[in-house]
Amino acid sequence: MSTFPAHTTHGPLSRRSFFRGGLAGLAAACLPDRLAADPYAPLPSAELPSASAVRIRGRVRARGRGLGGVRVSDGLQVVATARDGTFQLLSTTRQPFVHLTVPAGYRIPRGPRGTARFYAPLTPDSRGEMTVQFELEPLEVSDDRHLLFLLADIQTEDAQEIAYFHEQTVPDLQRVWEEAGRPEAFGVACGDIMFDRLELFDDYEKGVAMTGIPFFQVVGNHDLDGGSFTDEASVATFHRRFGPRYYSFERGAVHYVVLDDVFWHGAGYLGYLDADQLTWLANDLKFVEPGRTVVVAAHIPVLGSRHLRDGQRTPSPTVSVTNRQLLYRLLEPYRAHILVGHTHESEHGFEAGIHEHVCGAVCGAWWSGPICADGTPNGYAVYEARGEELRWRYKATGHPFEHQIRLYPPGSDPTAPTEVVANVWDWDPRWRVVWYEDGERKGEMTRRLGTDPLSERLHRGEDRPPRRPWVDPYPVAHMFYAPVSPGAR
Repeated sequence: MSTFPAHTTHGPLSRRSFFRGGLAGLAAACLPDRLAADPYAPLPSAELPSASAVRIRGRVRARGRGLGGVRVSDGLQVVATARDGTFQLLSTTRQPFVHLTVPAGYRIPRGPRGTARFYAPLTPDSRGEMTVQFELEPLEVSDDRHLLFLLADIQTEDAQEIAYFHEQTVPDLQRVWEEAGRPEAFGVACGDIMFDRLELFDDYEKGVAMTGIPFFQVVGNHDLDGGSFTDEASVATFHRRFGPRYYSFERGAVHYVVLDDVFWHGAGYLGYLDADQLTWLANDLKFVEPGRTVVVAAHIPVLGSRHLRDGQRTPSPTVSVTNRQLLYRLLEPYRAHILVGHTHESEHGFEAGIHEHVCGAVCGAWWSGPICADGTPNGYAVYEARGEELRWRYKATGHPFEHQIRLYPPGSDPTAPTEVVANVWDWDPRWRVVWYEDGERKGEMTRRLGTDPLSERLHRGEDRPPRRPWVDPYPVAHMFYAPVSPGAR
């Protein structure tokens, strides 16, 4: 795996324009007045369902002995177990789960299909009390080095797309893990696991079981119960399948956090972190020393640059998190990375000292062909942690790791007839991209806003692509240009 990492911490309204802008505008227009007026304000407590107190007593054990210092939460409070592994929480019936932060050095507990099982439903008895016990198993080898497979937007809608996931993505991931020497590893399905067909979650879990590694899940906007009237009700199916919608765990020296930044308001969604979640995150991070590496997985980009590339001054609330400054403030003491999907493109951004990774989609442009609309191949990201150092590279499904650039000959971009064009989809703003002609280094390529020529060929037109004719090429900021001599080879 030594050659794996490249990045490290050091006119008339068309159907397409409606999908890009109209739905976002409709969702924003339908926001509850209080959110539209002040998206940073917490929900009024009077609107929350009534709840009764629950006293939770429990214990965390490993090999029959209590395990101290393990964090346990009800989704608001976070406590650490005593030396004998016991803990106590005074919670309410409004909280759906009690869950633990799986500590480094212990296996990630799994359910029957391989998805992580680190929680228990909060179910009090007639006296308003609950007893729970979590069993952990020590790892046989250190997890100081470990892999994270980030699968954004699997987004399957039918049996054919499930087959693509099972027959293309899963074997590809397995090969990468095998070639890396099968270190400690886990996966994160980074939202939009489904394309609204929630009954297909079972087939997703079959794919997880095939990988042989545990998977954590992030809720996406297409993973919601869309007929719900509240944000809490919209995650009912997700809760039954995968447990809490936000939580944390640790591998090696890295603290991982999963958040739900999709807020459903009954007529649509926006990027927003609710007050309960931010309260929990603040309590969770109290146990994490400043300066440590913290990796946050969510679905909607916290900021991204899509609005700038589309010529807008401010980001749409459906492709950004409206109260992101509160998240930035909580993450400020840490070496923080935010991993997201949602927009089916690749991008690296830096804001408030935080590195945001927007990951290309497993399904590409919604399983319509081999690439996303920005030219990024269908695929996923692989992260390798060694201590607190984090490295990553995008993995194109069906291609070796070296497949990181697509080069086009002069004339591929009509606006640059004498220039070659390179799409460097995993480009990091800290990189320099240079070019050579017949073995001679010529200097840096020029980065310009443009569209990918292959995406233009596959996606431009009212009937293209055939399976998803509403897809259009995206303007992207990772296109590079260089003039070439007429006789250059």
